[in-house]
Amino acid sequence: MNVPGEPAADRAYRLLRRDILAGVLPGGSRLGETNLARLYGFSRTPIRESLRRLQSEGLIEVSPHRGARIVDWQTLDIASISELRALVEGYVVRTAMTRMKEEDFAALSGLCDEMEELTAKLGRGNADVLERLTEVNVEFHKDIAVIAGGERMVTIRNAVLVMPLVYLTVHDFRLDERRRSNQHHRELLDALRARDADWATAVMVTHVHAAKVHLMEAQQRSAAADGRELPPRT
Repeated sequence: MNVPGEPAADRAYRLLRRDILAGVLPGGSRLGETNLARLYGFSRTPIRESLRRLQSEGLIEVSPHRGARIVDWQTLDIASISELRALVEGYVVRTAMTRMKEEDFAALSGLCDEMEELTAKLGRGNADVLERLTEVNVEFHKDIAVIAGGERMVTIRNAVLVMPLVYLTVHDFRLDERRRSNQHHRELLDALRARDADWATAVMVTHVHAAKVHLMEAQQRSAAADGRELPPRT
């Protein structure tokens, strides 16, 4: 979809990000500025800016003398990453619970409303709705981290959060999985309102583990289709 008046760098970023998440540009692919500029019809300047933004999100990695490469989620140890994320996310919600104000509950409830509305609109697939759903999902969890400890807590959380896995989970969920994820968000909010640390932690851990199971199944299917061996489990 073309957005009237959209700067070239924003459009290039949006198109690249869309194609990375959709698998059009597969994990592990090298991203040369010249080739991307030719493929998407931009000059190298907006492509270069797009790559910087994608790197900051963790979707690509840039190595000296080797250029940019899409992070290959299929090679990651999803089980270990998810276990560590569950520990950190549990700490985040327990800490946020003691600091939440009524306006925080209202803001998070509004994000839950929007996620549910977007899920209802998604139907058989709509790239723009799915993109917004992903953004709101990320915002919901980030806002809880901000409440827990500001940008410092966000940085700590981001250290164990592999963003490609987060984005791919939201993009790849079936409708029933999306609805279950929305229910987790609602229940987490209820637990936070009740100031029940054990309940809030249990909901968050369940939420992370549900994503883990989905991703590991997807990883297994992909490996079987390609005849690859899965990465070793620790």
